[in-house]
Formats: sequence, structure tokens, C-alpha cells
Amino acid sequence: RFGRRKWGVGPAGAVVLQNGPWTTGLLANHIESFAGDDDRPDISETFANPFFSFIAGERTTFTLSSESTYDWEVDDWTVPVNLTLSQLLRIGDQPLQIGAGPRYWATSPIGGPRGWGFRIEGTLVFPRD
Repeated sequence: RFGRRKWGVGPAGAVVLQNGPWTTGLLANHIESFAGDDDRPDISETFANPFFSFIAGERTTFTLSSESTYDWEVDDWTVPVNLTLSQLLRIGDQPLQIGAGPRYWATSPIGGPRGWGFRIEGTLVFPRD
């Protein structure tokens, strides 16, 4: 089954700083369950996505990031560290950013992912006119 069968609510925020070719920032949120299936565990999780990006030239970006989650209910971290190389290109008139790179699981719960992995990503880009 997908999902936790719980309703959750919580704050979210982001801070982004740009200085020349550098972009740094943090996206974060916290979720607390408030309703749902009483037989399912409660949810109390904090997510943090710090990132550091460097734009080389006009279309190539190097990014170091994490998508860390802390589960307050079980006192456990999930911390992947990502290094991504991305390229901006066009397919017809549509800009698209594609990227790939290694991922290392610095820590995760028992039974969670371990060691090295690889990720591929794609993002449609809609420029402001």
C-alpha cells in the first residue's frame, strides 16, 4: 500500500541566495499528523534540503545537495548526499534541464538504503516572459 493513511499539516519555508554563478539555499518543512487511521503510526517528520549550486558557462550546473529527513517518532535520520551535473537544453521550443550523478546514503534507518546509488532527473523549464 502507498501512503500512511494519516492527515498531516505543518510549516514550510525556503531561503535562496544568489551571488554570481553561485546559488545556495535551504528548503525545509515539518509535518505532524492530526487525523487518520488510529492503527497507523503517528507522523512527526522534519525535511531539510540544503543545496549549493555553481553555474559553469550558461547552461551547465554542478549541485551538491541533501534531502534529509528526521523522524521524531522513532528518533532516526535519513541523509542522502547528492552530487549532480545538469545541462539545460531545448527540445523544440521547450527548455529542459536534465541531470545525473551519484548519491551516497550517509545514514538511514535499519532496512533503509545504504551505500552508493545513482540518480537521473529531468525538469521542464518555463521561463518568465
